[in-house]
Amino acid sequence: MSRATQHPGHPFAAPFAGALWHDLIPRRQALPDLPDRTLLHAGPPLRGAAPNAIRNAAVVAALFEGLASRAAEALDMLKQGHLTLAPAQDYGVVTPLAQVVSASMPLVVAGDGDTARYAPLVEGPPPAVRFGSLTVDGQLRFRHLAQLATDHLATTVRKHPISFHAVVASALTEGDDCHSRTGALTRALLDRLEGLPGPVKAELGANASFALTPLMAASAWLLRAAPIRAVGGNGVDFGVCPRGSSQWRTVPAAPPRGTLLPGANSNSALGAIGDSAVIDACGLGGQALSASPALLAEWADSLPGYAGERRDLFDADTGTLDPARLLADGRPPIINLAILGRDEASGLLGRGFYQPPLSLFDFPENPA
Repeated sequence: MSRATQHPGHPFAAPFAGALWHDLIPRRQALPDLPDRTLLHAGPPLRGAAPNAIRNAAVVAALFEGLASRAAEALDMLKQGHLTLAPAQDYGVVTPLAQVVSASMPLVVAGDGDTARYAPLVEGPPPAVRFGSLTVDGQLRFRHLAQLATDHLATTVRKHPISFHAVVASALTEGDDCHSRTGALTRALLDRLEGLPGPVKAELGANASFALTPLMAASAWLLRAAPIRAVGGNGVDFGVCPRGSSQWRTVPAAPPRGTLLPGANSNSALGAIGDSAVIDACGLGGQALSASPALLAEWADSLPGYAGERRDLFDADTGTLDPARLLADGRPPIINLAILGRDEASGLLGRGFYQPPLSLFDFPENPA
């Protein structure tokens, strides 16, 4: 019997059976051989200079780590090559939008106890580093997150590992797609964080996106043996990496389409960015829009007519996106992503979806 059919609950949640959030450790502990001056970004390797959003996140990370004392110093270190940017998924890490992962940042550890994938914790609503915002208190926010991880979260998840299957099933029944809408996902996760002090739980609950990165780590873990081992964008290119390969297949990243915030200009939108595409590759997000009527209504004028009807694209055993089925279907996947700005100020412009071209998925073993 396949893993996708042997567990009760919402069928979209079934692939997450066996995935647990069971630890929280600094990146330095998870990846001891990775130099402290290496910062991990979303998507494939950067082609040329980093977009402003990633550059801003790198500045905050350098200040947080004490590698620089001023933003101008951090920018110069980046320009001179004294800070290295590398794709997070090549190291078993996934990171949201523009956020980079530095050595001291606490990482969610998701898996079965034998194998794991990692993702950072995130700040609250915008302005925030994951949106590419260069806030004056960004490094202080990350220090606070690291302290919360050390004082409360790590102990809690070690004592009471959390099943993603139950969390995802609960969120889907409340209308979350578990990517663009994560309020119910966060509530379900926090309900299972036993023993957290009330004020800490309330603080985490004020961030509706808190559960996003734990789910990203679990999704990356599901992809570890899937036909697509990595997928995401860096604002310049969007790419996928086939199983067994270290080479990304990429295309220039167009901006997502969707809903803009008041006053936002679509002409200043950055190309698709973020490793959260792993969630959609595991059947949630853009492939679970039928569970989220609010998003279907919000994007009704821009979504393709087949939105919400993509369950036949997934492998029955792993529950992950099957390139051969996708090519046979002939319609590109829908990947829900936030829309960021590309100018120096960067920041959040809105939320929407991106559709990578089918050519990305035409692997040698999956001829069109």
